[in-house]
Amino acid sequence: MLALLGGWFVALRPVVLGGPASYVLVGGQSMEPTIHQGSLVVAMAADRYQRGDVVVYRVPDGDPAAGRQVIHRIVGGSVESGFVMQGDGTTWTDIWHPAGGDVIGKAMVVIPSLADAIVLLRSPIVVASIMAALAAYAVLSLVAPRAQREEAQGTARLAS
Repeated sequence: MLALLGGWFVALRPVVLGGPASYVLVGGQSMEPTIHQGSLVVAMAADRYQRGDVVVYRVPDGDPAAGRQVIHRIVGGSVESGFVMQGDGTTWTDIWHPAGGDVIGKAMVVIPSLADAIVLLRSPIVVASIMAALAAYAVLSLVAPRAQREEAQGTARLAS
């Protein structure tokens, strides 16, 4: 388990923790049939991007959707002039042409249907249930040893 955690920390640690990986939940259908809605995509920054790469990019500043993340395929352009992007399930190219600094990374791992599980785990009722279970465990772990000691002392008194 420790080796698995160490491997994740080195290779797949999120950017927010100083790592190389970005995690993106796919919310639309524009990349179907390649990537389905509800998939989790792990994107890694690359030295260069080329036509055919599926990348995650941030909508450039100055646009009303600025900062939004999009996952599409590079169909043309360059780092300098901006990439021409298109979803696999669409017949038109994106209105945005992200330059190199807008590209977050190349899609390296796709885990289908994981978004539903993540959304469920983040729901308030599930979080509250997990916290209640942890609190009950903590209380019982403190009470149970005391009850066992008292029972052992009671048995010792009966034996004498």
